[in-house]
Amino acid sequence: MSTRFDAPAAGDLIRLYVANTDPEWFSFLSERQPLDEVNHWQPGGRRQFGALKPGELFVFRLRSPVNRIAGYGIFARAALLPIQFAWSSFGAKNGHPDYESFRAAILRLNPGNEGVIGYRILTEPVFLAQEQWIEPPADWPLNTVGGKRYSTDTQEGRVLWERLMTPVPKSSPRGLSDPARMYGEPTLVQPRLGQGGFRVSVIQAYDRRCAITGERTLPALEAAHILPVKLDGLHDVSNGLLLRRDLHALFDYHYITVTPDKRILVSKRIKQEFENGREYYAMHGKFIREPIRVDDRPSAEALRLHNERFVE
Repeated sequence: MSTRFDAPAAGDLIRLYVANTDPEWFSFLSERQPLDEVNHWQPGGRRQFGALKPGELFVFRLRSPVNRIAGYGIFARAALLPIQFAWSSFGAKNGHPDYESFRAAILRLNPGNEGVIGYRILTEPVFLAQEQWIEPPADWPLNTVGGKRYSTDTQEGRVLWERLMTPVPKSSPRGLSDPARMYGEPTLVQPRLGQGGFRVSVIQAYDRRCAITGERTLPALEAAHILPVKLDGLHDVSNGLLLRRDLHALFDYHYITVTPDKRILVSKRIKQEFENGREYYAMHGKFIREPIRVDDRPSAEALRLHNERFVE
């Protein structure tokens, strides 16, 4: 099934961001499709991308001399995080075969990079075959550095939308036209996060702090699934907690849990089995730190299911 959207009805506003895209990044990833997600990174690490909302369309315009629009993805999340973290989260989905070539590409574009880059996480990307590539909008300025935003309430934006939706990719990930995938305006598609997108999204939702201790040292933090993927848990922020690494392990083995009302419970098994745990018992009964966005907060149902496997 191809990746498609419903045509916008009269009055609907669909926003698209046409981004300058490295042809090598595009070529590398197009040979590996279908992909669940990719990182269309930026070499600078000071300004976070904010041109789209999650669920809007991020369009690949191959840089000159190619100067053609060659695909798109569903924008899921933006972040400013370390280069190494991008590699550990997305690996080759950053558009390079190994960390060394990835880092070299960043430094080639930004020799002064200090270790942080911009993440633009796209889900279910489509890489069109060369015969399906199209010209940029007529008003596209060739000196554009990053990209340009369009919407279907303008002539150029509407034409771009219709031209993108016309080709049927030869090889593309699962489709988006299923009514279950749509919500609100026909442009917005709930992004299906992959593992890397889940990790970054949970870190952002919890403001880079452990939900239990407030720890901010990023290498020590992990995005924990409340309901494991093997038990049909989703890569959804509401199915996640940002935890210090040791607490993640204890949570996965049900030595600790979080109740639906967001209180921490610590099992007596830690002391019984390991004759230790004073630090952990000091956390018992306290409340976790929750994300600001209501939609990002832990699912009460997922927590309830985790509680069922907890032994006091």
